[in-house]
This record gives sequence, structure tokens and C-alpha cells, in this order.
Amino acid sequence: MTTQESFKKRVRARMVATGERYGAARRTLLAQASPSDAPAARAWASEPDLSDDTIRASTGRAWDEWVALVDAGPGRDAGHTAIAAWVGEHPGVSGWWAQSVTVGYERITGLRVPGQRPDGTFSVSRSRLLDLDPAELRALLDDDGDRADLVPGLVLAPRSRAGVKSPRFRVSDADGEHGVVMFSLDPAGSRLRLTVTHERLGSATGAEQWREFWSEWLAALADA
Repeated sequence: MTTQESFKKRVRARMVATGERYGAARRTLLAQASPSDAPAARAWASEPDLSDDTIRASTGRAWDEWVALVDAGPGRDAGHTAIAAWVGEHPGVSGWWAQSVTVGYERITGLRVPGQRPDGTFSVSRSRLLDLDPAELRALLDDDGDRADLVPGLVLAPRSRAGVKSPRFRVSDADGEHGVVMFSLDPAGSRLRLTVTHERLGSATGAEQWREFWSEWLAALADA
């Protein structure tokens, strides 16, 4: 018998014993779940971003407990939105932590690979400290001609309104479109921390190639 079928049997038994409706009996049993209910040795597809200690301190349960609960609750086919909404119904779990639990669950169970977004696309980010003036670099990004010289080989079409703190651009080249890139310029003492976040990439392989591209671009900008 699968874990979910076993859990449903327990819910129905409680309904008979207490007269509760299905939802109330199910919530009670889930609230009573303990570490012993989780498999002792679960194989994880990949590591979540947050540690067991962090997720337990913030939500009341460790990762293996959450995996067992979600498997017995909405299940792996429910989808990101439904799972996050279900996790958020648990006492003391805010919307932010519900999203964190869901992303970690998807990483652990192989539903999401590192860098993958809920919509199935991928995102990469690279950052570097530079000896540049933030205002001067921002002026280069805002000017079409200067921007073309700054990132040769790519066409960066503005996607955000003028004056936003972190401008966004649609990325394309001779091979087509390649998602959206965002530049975050944060003063760091007398230096500048420039973070490049490239989103809406179609594959993990493509994401890794763009990660390397932006690493080399930042290194060249630092040398220049």
C-alpha cells in the first residue's frame, strides 16, 4: 500500500471514530505527524538551499518531515502553486516560508533542479566587486549605443521603466532571444557590487553557459 493510501485509510478511520469531516480529520492527523513518520533514509535528488536546522526553526518541521507530509497530502503531481498553498495552511508557516518549503520539497524529490523556477525556466546570477562609479555604469546601461559597446554581441532591449534601481533587458543575438537580464548596482564603500541575474532561460545546460558568459564578462569589466 502506498504512503498516500495508508494515510487516507487512517483519515477514514478517524472520521468513523470521531464523526469529523474528512478535512478536519486529515488536518488533525497531519498536525500529529512526528519525525518517526518520515522515512529513516530518504534519497534526495538534490540538496535544498536551506538546512534542516533552519527549516525546522522557521516552520516547526525538518525536511524529511515536510516531504512525508506533502507526499501524504497534495502529492507530487499537485503542482507548485497548490503545494505552496497547502503548506501555507499549516500553523505558523507564512507565505514566504510556504514557498521556501515547496521549493525545497521540489529539489529533494527531483521535481525541480537547481536554478529552475516554478514556471520551468532557469535563472543564474553572478556578482563581482568593481572599481567603477555606479552613476557612470548606469549611464552606459541607459544609453543604447553605450550599452551595445558594453555588452558586445548581444542586443539588450529595455524591459523596465526609466529610473528603476535594477534595470531589466530582453536579451537576443543572431540565434534568437535568450530570456531577460537584470543589472543590480549596489555601492560597497568606495567600490561597486554589480550583480547580473539572467532569467527565463530554457534549459539547465543553457543556464550554465550563460553563467560562464556573465562570469567572463564581469572579469573583463573588472580588468578594463
